[in-house]
Amino acid sequence: MKTRVDETITRHDKGYNCAQAVACTYCDLVGVEEEVMFKMTEGLGLGMGGMEGTCGAVSGACVLAGMKRSSGNTEHPDSKAETYKLSREIVKRFAEQNQSVVCKELKGVETGKVLRSCGDCIKDAALIAEHVLFEEQ
Repeated sequence: MKTRVDETITRHDKGYNCAQAVACTYCDLVGVEEEVMFKMTEGLGLGMGGMEGTCGAVSGACVLAGMKRSSGNTEHPDSKAETYKLSREIVKRFAEQNQSVVCKELKGVETGKVLRSCGDCIKDAALIAEHVLFEEQ
């Protein structure tokens, strides 16, 4: 698969939040229309509202994991373990590379030490998603 990392930055520059920038760039690969993905991931930006939670870029990549792996079987949910495995790998790789997955820690809000810019977090999460989720495509 040809990398789409630059497309994630184009979306972010256009005003998409970090989760939207990642998830919308690959939404066609998981069968979701961009407008739907945009809406689904809007609440995940800014570390899930206020920098307190997981980096939006990582969250967007994990949304892609669910869309890629879930069976969608609402009567007998049977695919969570596989989805969790993919999400865990995304989070693990991102944390190893950036020392955290928490937005305010990445931005150095309390320490004054920025670990990673939003643009770099988006690029990292996108590249990790490409390797973990879409390498065979």
